[in-house]
Amino acid sequence: MKKRKGLIYLGALLAITTLVTGCGREIEVKNGSKVAVSAGKEKFTATEYYEKIKEDNISTLIDMIDHSLLDETYVTDDKERDSIDNQINQIKQYYGQDENTYKSVLQQYFGVETEQELREKLSLEYKRKLAVDDYIKDNLKKEEIKKYYNENIFGEVKASHILIAIEKEGEETDEEADKKAKEKAESIIKELDEGKKFEDLAKEYSSDKTTSLNGGNLGFLDVEDVPEDFGKALKSLKVNEYTKEPIKTELGYHIILKTEEKDKPKLKKVQDDIKETLKDQKLEEDSSLFYESLKKYREDKKITWNDDVLKKAYNDYMDKLIDSAKK
Repeated sequence: MKKRKGLIYLGALLAITTLVTGCGREIEVKNGSKVAVSAGKEKFTATEYYEKIKEDNISTLIDMIDHSLLDETYVTDDKERDSIDNQINQIKQYYGQDENTYKSVLQQYFGVETEQELREKLSLEYKRKLAVDDYIKDNLKKEEIKKYYNENIFGEVKASHILIAIEKEGEETDEEADKKAKEKAESIIKELDEGKKFEDLAKEYSSDKTTSLNGGNLGFLDVEDVPEDFGKALKSLKVNEYTKEPIKTELGYHIILKTEEKDKPKLKKVQDDIKETLKDQKLEEDSSLFYESLKKYREDKKITWNDDVLKKAYNDYMDKLIDSAKK
């Protein structure tokens, strides 16, 4: 609140310096600057006030800068409005519908007085996120994208499985039931190693009665749409190869057989999806990347600092945000 009021007061003082009083008297000058306010024997200029508050109000200046940079590039659309509406509705639902409580929350947690000010603040954060996302994706290296494509993009895979569900019997503990299911799956793998047919063993042992009648056939699968460990197994298996160790999911233990694999899509077709995935991974792995990207984004826009104190205040402020995010 102090920062916002400081900005308002500064604007008022600067406006005063451009006016002439109703009686035609020109504004006084002190040390080369026009006097904004006189209090008894003291005379205060807008320049003096500015020098006092500029370091403390750097975040307000950054908001002004970002509005200037972002508002034209990221024009507010229905998607943004819906996002902001959802956030505000969540705030209201969480803190109740009491108007006084709502206003108190706006002041204490968001530093604003009205819902319209909150909307403006949320709009700026929404656009900052868009800018960060685009900056990271635009600066991904071709080698990163190609590596992800080679290691993680697959065509649809046709597979079969034998599922051994974890089921407790009598006084068994969870650990005992788990161990029993795993050992059963391991014994089935030994039977496969001995030359028994996968289809026959699926019909005999699989807890998945929907597929067991068809020899465990699951049809074609997208490896990204199945449980993570199941998907990893599908990626690592060669066609007509089965897992040598049981694969555990929430359903139980699986023995998986890959029977066919389609060609993967061309890089050009999935490149945007890969960039989105890599961007999300980078932001998740490095919590300071958001602020570092914003700082670099502004640098690329060639911001010119004509005041060394403001420039230092900005750099110190961003360094604190980055260091705090790393902790």
